[in-house]
Amino acid sequence: MEEYSETYVAFDTSKLRNAVAIAEGGRRGEVRFFGEIDNTEAAVRKLVRKLCGQHKRLVFCYEAGPTGYGLYRLLKELGYECLVAAPSLIAKKPGDRVKNNRRDALSLVRQLRAGELTGVWVPDEHHEAMRDLSRARDAAVADLRRKRQQVSAFCLRLGRVYKGETKWGRAHLNWLMSQKLPHAEQRIAFEEMLLGVRQAKERIERLEAALRASLPDWSLGHVVPALMAMRGIDAISATTLLCEIGDLSRFPTPRALMAFLGLVPSEDSTGDRIRRGPITKTGNWRARRTLVECSWSYRHPPRVGRDKAAKVAAAPRAVREIAWKAQTRLSARYRHLIRKGKLKTVAVTAVARELSGFIWSINRALLEKGEAA
Repeated sequence: MEEYSETYVAFDTSKLRNAVAIAEGGRRGEVRFFGEIDNTEAAVRKLVRKLCGQHKRLVFCYEAGPTGYGLYRLLKELGYECLVAAPSLIAKKPGDRVKNNRRDALSLVRQLRAGELTGVWVPDEHHEAMRDLSRARDAAVADLRRKRQQVSAFCLRLGRVYKGETKWGRAHLNWLMSQKLPHAEQRIAFEEMLLGVRQAKERIERLEAALRASLPDWSLGHVVPALMAMRGIDAISATTLLCEIGDLSRFPTPRALMAFLGLVPSEDSTGDRIRRGPITKTGNWRARRTLVECSWSYRHPPRVGRDKAAKVAAAPRAVREIAWKAQTRLSARYRHLIRKGKLKTVAVTAVARELSGFIWSINRALLEKGEAA
């Protein structure tokens, strides 16, 4: 068989089997479906050995998905280039109504050869472990929210309405435990619901303690104290942001980070008409949600509270200056947008977009400080 200098290989991955397509170099190079192999390390190694005997250079790719990054790490270990393609940026023909593993693999390898695929950032194994821990905490928070809603719905159905201002504080919990229900069955159900709420809260506390304990050994752990100098950002929110975004230095500009978070306006313009809409909401939704939640604190005038002062003092001087500049600018930005008649949610989202730029600047300041040292 004729040897080619460069050959592209695409996997359409699934739980048990991987569909493989091959495209030879050059615009007129042959594109063919190789077949399906088992989704195991041994099968991938066997495929690579077979292909490397026929071609000088191999470039691999597959679509990011539930199978994770194991295939990527295996191919990199074998010494080959591999791209994990972003699913939302893979081109699909509007009129194509037939989808199967073979066609997906062929389409993927054609786009790889044409250079039209956009790769995702692949974390190392420790960073991925931190992300798993952070997402476990996020799932626990969602579980607590559901369990609290069940308790509230149960009380409402029985006509027990809490008159206080703040729910789930100490006064509300005392009110819940003081409720006298007429039937034993209802008392048992109610106590089980309250037990579920307590267990969910304890689970969150355990996971947050584990996150804090893991920071010293994490490659991005040194960035967390610096981000905590920012208003509205604590250890957990800073860890969540870094777990989801990854290494901030991979973004060349703050605008690139804003676009990754989906906080830039969408646009549908043609000719002389320019039409901009709501934010794109692309990228990582967990990081975007956390950033928006942190941005609500900028509704208030700039100040450094007693609890925040120690965290600000622990940060380098350059970081403290950026944090204070963010406070003064973003608080004024929020008030300006509200005076223009914008909804609070819209104003906070605009603040979140600019807050991401300040976070990028803090990371850059830390890098410059490290290089200077």
